[in-house]
Amino acid sequence: MDPPLLTLPNEKPGQSPANRSLERGIDLLRAFRPGSELLGNSELAERTGLSKSTVSRLTQTLVGAGMLQLDTVRRAYRLAPAVLSLAHAMRSGSRLLAVAAPRMRALAESRRVNVGLAAPDRDEMVYLESIRYARRVALRHVVSGQRVPMELTSLGRAYLAVAPEPRTRALMRLFKSRRGSTWSGVARAIDAARVSVERDGFCAASWQPEVVALAVPLVVDDAIYVMNLSLSTVEPVEQIADQFSACLLALVREVQRELDVRFPSDG
Repeated sequence: MDPPLLTLPNEKPGQSPANRSLERGIDLLRAFRPGSELLGNSELAERTGLSKSTVSRLTQTLVGAGMLQLDTVRRAYRLAPAVLSLAHAMRSGSRLLAVAAPRMRALAESRRVNVGLAAPDRDEMVYLESIRYARRVALRHVVSGQRVPMELTSLGRAYLAVAPEPRTRALMRLFKSRRGSTWSGVARAIDAARVSVERDGFCAASWQPEVVALAVPLVVDDAIYVMNLSLSTVEPVEQIADQFSACLLALVREVQRELDVRFPSDG
């Protein structure tokens, strides 16, 4: 069962108080994950940590707003089509994706690797784009919108290497609480990734059998994204880094240059 959703510091711009009802409503939408098409009020309460009475009020509001649909037979809710339209608006309106996607595809095809672009969402990384072109078939098929653990992946560790310190501290406390006896090894890997990003511009990880990934942070309009390259292989991580880090770093530099040319900063 998924844990209650996480609130992290420094996520709200401005000085005005947060709208708690809006935040809680968004928490309900976040509770829907792949494999959970329908969720009732009790399940939503368990996933979000909210009371059943609060969940009941919020689900009624979200149905009225067109964000949820009620299955009257099973007395449970599913995400409404309007949610997909929001995702489409985000993707089609993204300057970063417009610049990065064709260059990511070119690299994936030329080097026969997988290339992805992700952004942080609380304690996970969310793929904005994933182009699969690996030489060997992997067990995982990654698509846009898919989430991966921040603390275990090259994507997440590259993000943690450059994230604001208050946010990183809060995340590290969360990771420690849920990793138990394995935390010391995970913490060492996160620290090593930070050193690698500072020294070499990228970090590497192999959190699944026979899959190696490299990742490079990318800051655009004060937001942190991460680009990665992965492939299924039995070769050691160090060897893959030697072979592919240069082309991934070059891709990130090219994307940054093109963004600066096409969308120069005001002033």
